[in-house]
Amino acid sequence: MTGLFITFEGIDGSGKSSQARMAYDALCTAGHTCHLTREPGGSTGAEEIRALVLNGATDRWSAMTELLLFTAARRDHIERVIRPAIARGEIVVCDRFVDSTRAYQGLNDTDMRALVDDLHRLTIGIEADLTLLIDIDPAEGLARAKSRGTGEERFEDKGLSFQTALRSAFADIAQKAPARVKQINGAQPMQDVHQSVMAQIQAAMDRMT
Repeated sequence: MTGLFITFEGIDGSGKSSQARMAYDALCTAGHTCHLTREPGGSTGAEEIRALVLNGATDRWSAMTELLLFTAARRDHIERVIRPAIARGEIVVCDRFVDSTRAYQGLNDTDMRALVDDLHRLTIGIEADLTLLIDIDPAEGLARAKSRGTGEERFEDKGLSFQTALRSAFADIAQKAPARVKQINGAQPMQDVHQSVMAQIQAAMDRMT
């Protein structure tokens, strides 16, 4: 099988990071060569940018500056990690990718959303083969996210209305790209979510072979 690029998306506290790890572990156990990564981050330079964008006051950066920072981090991540792994035939499992930028920074206005897509096309030029969108009630997700106490809570600090708007933005992305984005009910027990995730991954792998 050629390389496969799988991304996990969702609002803060949706459980997507846990599901990405579980999928990675299951794929490795099944004998596949895999790489687990995340955004923002995943490479040395991108991790340094992560520290800038996820910490500090909610108004630390303008939406435009955030977009440029996230795009710069993604470019480094793509160059140094994702494209080389896919070229080696590996399955890349990534916790967040460009759909998060479309949702988070694209919330500001339609012009910003269009700019996200333009920048992605010009500087990144790759979409996931499969995106698993873990959907959950915003109030539950926010409570989960705030309870973690990671210190990287700049977006969680924007409150419930922001998370509610994010959920709608992700739903819109899924509606516009149904072949790529598969929505999973994140309110199920964790193992049931995992089974739904793996069913979608297996279907994507079958299409690739």
